[in-house]
Amino acid sequence: PRAKEVSTRLVGELNTVLVEAGAPEDLIVTFVNPGRDNTQELLAHPEVNLVVATGGKGIVDLALRSGKKVIGAGAGNPPVVVDHTADIPYAAKCIVDGASFDNNLPCIAEKAIVAVDSVADLLVYNMEKHGAYRIGSPAELERLERVVLDERGNPKPEWIGQNAVDVLRAMGVDPPVGTRLLTVEVGPSHPFITHELMMPVLGLVRVRSVAAAIDLAVQIEGGNRHTAVMHSRDVTALTAMGRAVGTTIFVKNGPSFAGLGMGGEGFATFTIAGPTGEGLTSARSFSRKRRCVLVGDLHIG
Repeated sequence: PRAKEVSTRLVGELNTVLVEAGAPEDLIVTFVNPGRDNTQELLAHPEVNLVVATGGKGIVDLALRSGKKVIGAGAGNPPVVVDHTADIPYAAKCIVDGASFDNNLPCIAEKAIVAVDSVADLLVYNMEKHGAYRIGSPAELERLERVVLDERGNPKPEWIGQNAVDVLRAMGVDPPVGTRLLTVEVGPSHPFITHELMMPVLGLVRVRSVAAAIDLAVQIEGGNRHTAVMHSRDVTALTAMGRAVGTTIFVKNGPSFAGLGMGGEGFATFTIAGPTGEGLTSARSFSRKRRCVLVGDLHIG
């Protein structure tokens, strides 16, 4: 609902282009005032045969209860592992690029860093070169928590998708020019690690070994089987991570958005349908495959 104005404008612009290309008018429609009630009414409408639900667990569960065919994209909390063999300057740039893209709103974006201890400091140092602001003191961390987390440790909705510089200003910090992301070292049970924040705030946990990093990354991913990232030159470690985490998207040595075809394999889609099994969706996923068989006639073999 908070994106209704930009959504309405986008629908209008898309329809304009579609009509110019020969499509019927109003091929795409939306609610002027979206909400749970009219969403439920739409899901229950007898002329709706297929529902594609992208978002958190709540909307996907609502769609699954509709009794219709559903392609559902559930939650994700993608970890990024950096081990001692990684190209650290390159990994740092990739993480900042991926985690700051669209202010960390995409479900595939890096949501938590797990770094081997021997390279953690160098990683953060290089991230700062690419627009990351390091939260360096307990007092600063406390101010950041007060700004973006509620009293239960959950992300405040009003800060989802906001700019990193605005978060810093709300903390009373004058943001350096070019700041795109905030990063802070925390423990593995901190909300910045366990919650999908969807804002440009990235927690970092340091561990002793790559094996420990993989184990923690699997725990952070939470069994969503969505997305994970790893930076390493060790093919054995990359293979172990991929097998252990079992995600639909696994990006090796690149920013998270490489999993959507931007500099890597695949194609752009923001419906990663893990809960209902389609995985990366395309227009083909939304179509029912049919087979037409004629028995007897036209058989010439």
